[in-house]
Amino acid sequence: MNFTRRRLLLGGAAVAAGIASAGLLAACVSPETARDATAGAFEVELAADEWRRRLTPEQYEVLREAGTERPYSSPLNDEHGRGVFGCAGCMLDLYASDTKFDSGTGWPSFWQALPNAVREVADAALGMTRIEVLCRRCGGHLGHVFPDGPKPTGLRYCMNGVALVFRST
Repeated sequence: MNFTRRRLLLGGAAVAAGIASAGLLAACVSPETARDATAGAFEVELAADEWRRRLTPEQYEVLREAGTERPYSSPLNDEHGRGVFGCAGCMLDLYASDTKFDSGTGWPSFWQALPNAVREVADAALGMTRIEVLCRRCGGHLGHVFPDGPKPTGLRYCMNGVALVFRST
């Protein structure tokens, strides 16, 4: 096959169009879009100004705007006590301490959520499909779940420590 300037330009245009459409697709399944699709479906729903009053700026960025804290920045990454990790937004219990493990990623990681604690939604915001984890009660963004965790589930719930609170039992 001969590569003429015209074929190269047309091929480049096709690649650019593909990248642009992938970007639009990613925007269609962003965390904000997923949250919009479930609007009205959470037990705890507050106006943005009320969330800002209740949360620290870091908690607001993660829980309400689907942000991510810096790895190794949360003291909960090193929390090894017996207890329960809950949502910093609404205090719903999310993870038992006996499901926590050191994933080496710099974020608190768990191999299983408590029953009826989290909601999982598709997230293609970064141009790749991941599974976002939301608090079932308030819809707060907690992190993502990946299929590279330990037995018995093989899952790694990679959570933002700032989105969690720890309660000793």
